[in-house]
Amino acid sequence: MRFDDLEARLRVYEQASDRCVPPGFRMIARLDGRGFSKLTSEDSQFKKPFDVGFYLGMQTTTQYLMSACGFSIERGYHQSDEISLLFAADETAFNRKLRKLISVLAGEASATLTRFFGQIVAFDCRISELPTDDHVRDYFSWRQEDATRNCLNTYAYWLLRRDGYTPTAATKALQNASKDRKKQILAEHSVNYDYLPKWQREGSYYSWQHYEKAGWNPVLQREEKARRKRLIKE
Repeated sequence: MRFDDLEARLRVYEQASDRCVPPGFRMIARLDGRGFSKLTSEDSQFKKPFDVGFYLGMQTTTQYLMSACGFSIERGYHQSDEISLLFAADETAFNRKLRKLISVLAGEASATLTRFFGQIVAFDCRISELPTDDHVRDYFSWRQEDATRNCLNTYAYWLLRRDGYTPTAATKALQNASKDRKKQILAEHSVNYDYLPKWQREGSYYSWQHYEKAGWNPVLQREEKARRKRLIKE
């Protein structure tokens, strides 16, 4: 059978589930570490409750996705094992085809963090299609609140483990505990929640800063200022 005949017959099956995000919707991709609980298990190289090396790996991956992945990303955020990326409102890469956006981001993120850690890691990816900027603000508030809850729970859990609690007992002790009770556990171990690093309590935000840079125009033989942008951590 000729190639053109096979192409016409079978391509439709590959594209049957393709869908493009309509113009006017803001897109936010959220990447989650796949099987990261095993990666960061108790006998792993990573310190508990938070490991600076793991944080730097997530930071590197976020910055790469924002600057070198071929998409126009306005804002990035990461906390724990997840990364959120806000696409520019006018992003048209791959005609906003979800299958392509999701697969490219998951692949690039997995490859970047694999290279950083020197062991195979993987991300999954989903994209939220948000109708207004208010939804965008609410999305990032939601993920930051999740970071806050995760930080408090993680510290309380590992402090109980250091006191001799088994994993099951520590989980049960925190199951219905209030926020104040968890903060009390931290205080009993001389840990003040309010003075923990902000990247642990709130996650980390990244955006673009525009600036002017002096340069030389070889055609006009004169100095000129060029507009540039750089990635900053807020």
